[in-house]
Amino acid sequence: GCTWEFGAMVNYIKKTYPQTQLVVVGFSLGGNIVCKYLGESQANQERVLCCVSVCQGYSALRAQETFMQWDQCRRFYNFLMADNMKKIILSHRQVLFGDNMKKPQSLSDADLSKLYTATSLMQIDDNVMRKFHGYSSLKEYYEEESCLQYLHRIYVPLLLVNAADDPLVHESLLSIPRALSEKRENVMHVLPLHGGHLGFFEGSVLFPEPLTWMDKLVVQYANAICQWEKTKSHCSDTEQPVSGQE
Repeated sequence: GCTWEFGAMVNYIKKTYPQTQLVVVGFSLGGNIVCKYLGESQANQERVLCCVSVCQGYSALRAQETFMQWDQCRRFYNFLMADNMKKIILSHRQVLFGDNMKKPQSLSDADLSKLYTATSLMQIDDNVMRKFHGYSSLKEYYEEESCLQYLHRIYVPLLLVNAADDPLVHESLLSIPRALSEKRENVMHVLPLHGGHLGFFEGSVLFPEPLTWMDKLVVQYANAICQWEKTKSHCSDTEQPVSGQE
């Protein structure tokens, strides 16, 4: 959920191309980052035409319980992702935790050693990541870094896409985008029955189409928003004030 790096990139683009308007798209965890970034400040939404979030879980705090369940092999996916996260952190441990780096006081060498035995993302987050970012508890870390509390502050058109058979995003989490779309006119929630986690393949199993349904949806939605913005701007430019006499 850390948005400073993404924000730096966006600000650079805005500064370099001052006439450009942006379409913001995030996939999985990236969906959490882009939604949190937009909701953190009204200024972050300036020159943003719309936002698309695909297959995110919205609340890490609510997702942690479901991530330990075995249905749809969710616990196994948790193990695989934790193993991959360990490899990434350990391969850059000198840069992240080397002698020249100032580590948070709450992060000890013993915590780093627990990376080798971690079997879930929650263990890594509790022993390393939340301490690295200065949080006193895993609950606080998950609450503050999830986009859940920021979604209602997004005022640009927002498309939230999930799949009913996503093995990583439990169905209980889908009440979040559903409720938001019912309350906010700028929010649309799309929930196809099939798609898995960032799958959405079309065609046969052995020979799927090169472009997925997800690719087409993002492009078509962004194109529709751009056309709507263009038409709105054109109408505003051509409207003439009507004056009357009494």
